Amino acid sequence: MSDARNPFPDPRTLLRRYGLDAKKSWGQNFLSSERAYRAIVDATVAGADDWVVELGAGLGTLTMRLAERVPEGKVVAVERDRDMAQVLRGELGHLDNVELVEANALSYDLAMIARWRGEPVAVCGNLPYHIASQILFRIVAARAHLSRAVVMIQREMADRLVAVPGTKAYGALGVLVTSYAHVRTVVRVGPSAFVPPPRVSSTVVRLDFLPGGAARVDVGDGEHYAQVVHAAFGQRRKTLRNALGARWPSEVVAAALAAVEIDPGRRGETLSLDEFARLSAALPPNP
Repeated sequence: MSDARNPFPDPRTLLRRYGLDAKKSWGQNFLSSERAYRAIVDATVAGADDWVVELGAGLGTLTMRLAERVPEGKVVAVERDRDMAQVLRGELGHLDNVELVEANALSYDLAMIARWRGEPVAVCGNLPYHIASQILFRIVAARAHLSRAVVMIQREMADRLVAVPGTKAYGALGVLVTSYAHVRTVVRVGPSAFVPPPRVSSTVVRLDFLPGGAARVDVGDGEHYAQVVHAAFGQRRKTLRNALGARWPSEVVAAALAAVEIDPGRRGETLSLDEFARLSAALPPNP
């Protein structure tokens, strides 16, 4: 409920107001924790003139708080659910610094907004668990147009993003995201912070991109680099010799590993970003 300290309506109030229920098939779980809202907004907004793209604005409870913090900027609220768009128009349609876009987060053109503003923008959102990795890869692909991204994802996925080599959580997703962004944990959020509560815990992470979308290591051709990383983790318990051998001839793999002085008996989960970059440069593109 809204009160003098918290002027924003909570999800239950908004759902009742518009006669709606959360759609399980859409993975809708609406955040209701003021602590989590504050952490997300603090991590996302750097100044009053920021432009923020919120992917999956839902009921607008986060959108409202972002808009309050960027009075000289803009919040672009992206939402594909028509029922949610109705709520957003009803609750936020009067705000000059909120732009509602009815679109799918998986296909929304982030670069277009940055070109509109004339400089990089920030991205945030509570990502649906079943498509979170796809949205993350789209965010990373648009990194040249972004300053930072603050997203809430399933805790296990967040652990993979901040994992270090040699740990169980270290994998292709973490390597491919951290190759282009510095990742840090913002806040952990339990199921009780949502309406309705999900069956899993969540974590908010912040991705800070290098200017111009540069990589943290020399990845060369990004698509080829991604192929090498995926191949190295394709069969987790196999050595690099065998895992990479599923994509490249054994003699090519042996020569590449020798050239970069990486033991062919090591596994993909032990390689650092720099080692992946050097290995990618040594392996030829797949025909």
